[in-house]
Amino acid sequence: MRFSSLAALLLATSLQLASATRLVKSTSLQTCIDNSDFSASLFNFNFTPDNRTVSIDIVAVSTLTGNITADLTINAYGLNILTKSLNPCDLNLDQLCPMKAGQFDLEADITLDEDVINDIPGIAYNVPDIDGTAKVVITNSTGDVVACVEARLSNGKTVNSKIVAWVTAVIAGIALMTSAVTSILGHSSTATHIASNGLALFGYYQNLAIIGMCAMPLPPITSAWTQNFEWAMGIIKVDFMQNIFQWYLQATGGTPSTILENISSISVLVQKRSLEYLVPRSNNDDLSTVSSTYVFRGIKRIAYLADIETTSLFLTGLTFFVFFTLIIVIILVLLKFTVDLLIRLRVISAVRFTEYRQRWLTVIKGIIYRLVLIGFPQMNILSMWELTQRDSPATIVLAVVMLILVNSLLTWAAFKVIQLAKRSVAIHKNPAFILYSDPAALNRWGFIYVQFRATAYYFIVAILVYTFIKACFIAFGQNAGTMQGIVLLIIEFAFLVLLSALKPFMDRRTNIFNIAIQSVNFVNALLFFFFTGVTHVPDIVIGVMGVVFFVLNAAFALILLISMIVSCVLALLSKNPDSRYQPVRDDRASFIKSSAQLTGAEGVTELEALGATARGNTMLSDQTSIDMRKY
Repeated sequence: MRFSSLAALLLATSLQLASATRLVKSTSLQTCIDNSDFSASLFNFNFTPDNRTVSIDIVAVSTLTGNITADLTINAYGLNILTKSLNPCDLNLDQLCPMKAGQFDLEADITLDEDVINDIPGIAYNVPDIDGTAKVVITNSTGDVVACVEARLSNGKTVNSKIVAWVTAVIAGIALMTSAVTSILGHSSTATHIASNGLALFGYYQNLAIIGMCAMPLPPITSAWTQNFEWAMGIIKVDFMQNIFQWYLQATGGTPSTILENISSISVLVQKRSLEYLVPRSNNDDLSTVSSTYVFRGIKRIAYLADIETTSLFLTGLTFFVFFTLIIVIILVLLKFTVDLLIRLRVISAVRFTEYRQRWLTVIKGIIYRLVLIGFPQMNILSMWELTQRDSPATIVLAVVMLILVNSLLTWAAFKVIQLAKRSVAIHKNPAFILYSDPAALNRWGFIYVQFRATAYYFIVAILVYTFIKACFIAFGQNAGTMQGIVLLIIEFAFLVLLSALKPFMDRRTNIFNIAIQSVNFVNALLFFFFTGVTHVPDIVIGVMGVVFFVLNAAFALILLISMIVSCVLALLSKNPDSRYQPVRDDRASFIKSSAQLTGAEGVTELEALGATARGNTMLSDQTSIDMRKY
């Protein structure tokens, strides 16, 4: 496999160009002074330098009268790249020369002089998700400033690419599938390592999606890159499902948003950096109103960029969580009955898949718990946020039910593991004996502790608390972006210190993998702290930090993907992939009992002898054989 080709593909797709034509455009216009005499409810601006044409479509209200002068300033990354004084009369804009009070609609094509085109640097057309604004200060005939408007600029090029989302999602899925295949083939150590790293990779994707939900203004390239990973939070648009959600909200007493349906007649601003004077909506709870400019930040910004109505976002995440859980359960049930049928037809040997056929219900329960753990950040954030939005009585009930369900299930699972580990320590002086000696317990509760060393069985509690606290601040802090940035920095730093100090994972390689991911999470939180603006650093510094965020996470994601692909390929092609991994020092392998390999009293005795040797015991009572179903 040529990894250089893979790297080139990922980076090229992340820098996907929307069009070969050079252009600069904007779709929202905001006032930038109080009591401005000019405001717009619809604004579309397209500038194509190749033909020197500016196309304008605007619906605005003005109280200005008489002749005016417009002073245009274009900034990119905090630097002034163009300043120009414009007279509407010289541009043959009859509706603006002279200005008349009232509402007016303006559609015009303006041809700019060659010298104006030459003054605009090439960065404006080539850098994806450019951090640029155009400000127009309007003065009357006496020189007094009577209005100010500001527009966020885009050149149509972005790092928000569906190809990146698909590549990252497919590789994460391949990692989990490879873990399942190697487990069936009997390579337990390989399966455990790949599953652990695959879940860590998925957690990294989720963390990128979560920080993209923060409410502070973000550099455009930062917002665009995090949008690539919102699929990890179940935010995936399917048209027919969105129609169902709209109907469901209406049928259950809610009022669905119609922002996207009316996008051609309203002005929408995705809150980004350096737009300090924002026009708020007249009613923050009534998204169906289309009579003013809409400002989206945080979770609503994510929904808008995903082309999902904000009132449908919770139902979207919930539906995909339930859908994927049901699909996995159905596949496992079909697998069980298919294997039974093939054995009856003597297509495969009766000794194949013995353990799964005997304990298939326990295996399914364990996998459902695993899926709940994966969806824990997603359902906590979306459910808590829904409680603040109250889209309909039914969605509130669903949010409460999901909050109680996911938290109760994982709390119960953590409690059971701690209870079993303490019992094992009390009886056998080693938590690994009970945790690994019975396949039923391992299949049901193993997702809680197999990735950790046996003595760190409790670390799942730290992960659940860390995730829950972060979810609370993300969901309930949507009106306090600065607070989110500060708290997020503290949380990520504290968890990094805890992870580095305890090194709870099963071996050195897995600890390094997870600590590296958490280190990047902390750096991301540090950058987002600066994005809050509390440090008052210059705009150019914030712009550079946005680019650093993209480069750091694009490179790190690429490294993780290559590492995961190498592990999966070697696991599937090697005759003995377990030889790549050193035995875990907690001697768990000595306690693992497989009914496919050990049957009858002789097999149990052999296993217990191995366990006794691993613990250093010279005597073993017959009563140390434990049936975990008692617990």
